[in-house]
Amino acid sequence: MECFSIEGNRQWLDGGAMFGNAPKSLWNQWVKCDTQNRISLACRSLIVRGENLVLLFETGIGFYMEPKLSSRYGVEGDSPLLLKNLAKKGIGEEDIDYVILSHLHFDHAGGLVPEWPEIDKADWVPHFPHATYIVGKTQYERSLSPHPREYASYIPGLTERLKETGRLVLLDSCEPEMEDLKGWLSFFYTHGHTPGMMHALIQGKRETIFFCSDMVPGTPWINLPIVMGYDRYPEQTVNEKKIIMERAVAEGWLLFYTHDPNIVASYIKLNNKGKYEASEPITTMDRHRIN
Repeated sequence: MECFSIEGNRQWLDGGAMFGNAPKSLWNQWVKCDTQNRISLACRSLIVRGENLVLLFETGIGFYMEPKLSSRYGVEGDSPLLLKNLAKKGIGEEDIDYVILSHLHFDHAGGLVPEWPEIDKADWVPHFPHATYIVGKTQYERSLSPHPREYASYIPGLTERLKETGRLVLLDSCEPEMEDLKGWLSFFYTHGHTPGMMHALIQGKRETIFFCSDMVPGTPWINLPIVMGYDRYPEQTVNEKKIIMERAVAEGWLLFYTHDPNIVASYIKLNNKGKYEASEPITTMDRHRIN
């Protein structure tokens, strides 16, 4: 079994929003911003491929937004990149067996949606026509009735379209129901960023990969007090990060980052000040074997 990262369209978001109550004088030491105070963010997916199985973890921001919204959220490019970059690896969208979504915010699930203006058609269907879509039950229910502070983070109509495919599975346990996923794939739920965010724990003989999603968007957020302004419950995010960091150090996990513009994954260590930091950063993940 092997895994590799897949880049989708990148975006630019306000640095202050991405670093919560951390002042710019601090976060600007870790990442530089443009004249609008925005920082560059990857929207990165993970492929895990076995002999007869292909899993796609998240789909990035996609290219479904109409131009005004696309400009507001700093979406790069003039076409959707996820499917193009999958094709470069010899993978068509019909080859994906499972699409696993940590949560349904637009920058993690937008790649399911057809390119604008196709999304305006009443009969649009999600990408990956043969895939089973796996979403946490709590997160799915949240997307149906989001808090006003989180409403704009969800894609109108996506949850209904996923359900209409007949291939949507809602999980509320740490173990998948599918036999071909048991024994090597499990899930860890957090609630600080959004209720019911589902993190995959991919366990091979050589490697264990933890899919961080928005709990730790990239290496600057490894520092426990640093959380995003987008988090619903920031103090809970800090507590959840502490649990993950302790296990990552003790068990030698490789953490996979969806938004870090330069670092795809890293291990974690405690430095001489007793703070967590990235160790052995990986800038390119291609044919990374876990079995």
